[in-house]
Amino acid sequence: MRVDDDYLEAVLDLAQRIPPGRVMTYGTIAEFVGDQLVADGGRRRGGPRQVGQVLARAGGGVPWWRVVNAAGSPPASNLSRALTELQREHTPLVAAGLRVDLTAALWWPDSD
Repeated sequence: MRVDDDYLEAVLDLAQRIPPGRVMTYGTIAEFVGDQLVADGGRRRGGPRQVGQVLARAGGGVPWWRVVNAAGSPPASNLSRALTELQREHTPLVAAGLRVDLTAALWWPDSD
């Protein structure tokens, strides 16, 4: 599935803004970006899968490890590196250190 440049840039910009030690889920990024695009006069598009696609294909320059699934798990394809980065940033983890504690670490823009 192809995503347009506006969507790609909005996802990467938001991922870049997530503070160290905090995370967003693919779904919360999709929700925020969708709302932002509508507010800017565009149409709502994309969902969690498209956010993952953007990060997998173009997210090398942003802290992609700060984006997790709805259960708090980092991407399985880069699990070891993601967990290392999350631990380095003192992100709260649960499940023997394999998942992010979303209750403690979930971030929403304008929440800080």
